Amino acid sequence: MNTVLLLIAGLVLLIAGAEILVRGASRLAAAAGISPLVIGLTVVAFGTSSPELAVSVQSAFAGQADIALGNVVGSNIFNILFILGISAAIIPLVVAQQLVRLDVPLMIGISLVVYLFGLNGQINRLEGGLLFAGIIVYILFLIRQSRKENQQIQQEYAQEFGEGRSGGARQGIVNLLLIVAGLGLLILGARWLVDSAVSLAQALGLSELIIGLTIIAAGTSMPEVATSIVAAVRGERDIAVGNVVGSNIFNLLAVLGLTSLVAPNGIPVAAPALAFDLPVMIAVAFACLPIFFTGFRVARWEGWLFMVYYLLYVLYLILDASQHDALPLFSNVMLLFVVPLTVITLAVLAVREVRRRRQPEIGEPNF
Repeated sequence: MNTVLLLIAGLVLLIAGAEILVRGASRLAAAAGISPLVIGLTVVAFGTSSPELAVSVQSAFAGQADIALGNVVGSNIFNILFILGISAAIIPLVVAQQLVRLDVPLMIGISLVVYLFGLNGQINRLEGGLLFAGIIVYILFLIRQSRKENQQIQQEYAQEFGEGRSGGARQGIVNLLLIVAGLGLLILGARWLVDSAVSLAQALGLSELIIGLTIIAAGTSMPEVATSIVAAVRGERDIAVGNVVGSNIFNLLAVLGLTSLVAPNGIPVAAPALAFDLPVMIAVAFACLPIFFTGFRVARWEGWLFMVYYLLYVLYLILDASQHDALPLFSNVMLLFVVPLTVITLAVLAVREVRRRRQPEIGEPNF
């Protein structure tokens, strides 16, 4: 019982710490004259991914490498299948063309790179350094793009985080204290969460990888859950989608990269993760392209489909961990029926959308 309470307390501290950190850092950056768009895509994105970073680094130093890797991989799967799914189920989501042309392909490419790095059974410090260098390049690109931001985006972030005026030295000190307090809560929450998760895994006979892929991954993704659902309810549907894709990119480059860089021996990649979980993460990333491409929107039925797939993924992990007799039948149904049917459906939708766009608009002369 104490272990469960400690796990819940760790999650609460992580979520609270992330919120405080985002608020303090956003206001401080705005007061320093940093672009609102850069604040949103860097400070806020780092803030919502800070629980994953805190847990993964803590796990690496504590010698629980499976939790560190499972946290990142599980969070990326959870972000797309569950968060994007539940957001689309609330209201159909609009997808910006930039996401289809740049960010989603980038997410897919980075996922493939991480898989290639792990083929030898380890993501070493050099590879972690390369991943972390990637996030620096990505941030520099965002800064360059921020020069093109329009007045609407400026007003949106000004309303959310303040107009960007310094408010004097007193306000600056308050923002610094918020950042320090947020970091402190993240560190303490990560320690409680990792310790309780390891104890829970041992008590239930589950591997640390399974715990990292499920409980910890879902728990550390709570800031993304709140952000995307609130954005969807408010009608800010592009933010709901961008939050998920941006968080996944930060998880792979910043969280996994920094964790591999600071871990004494890098991050070992377990054979089960290499054989199943990493390919699932890549497949889920690829699944975004046809869905996003069909009309640049995510329909409600597609959102429900994503959530059903997440439940099936978790069910597979449970059956596999317990070596249940139903596992072979479940695997065959997924491989021979559910997955091919989904692929065919998405392919038909993509072809139909391409044909629709090639047809001349009604009333347009056809020469």
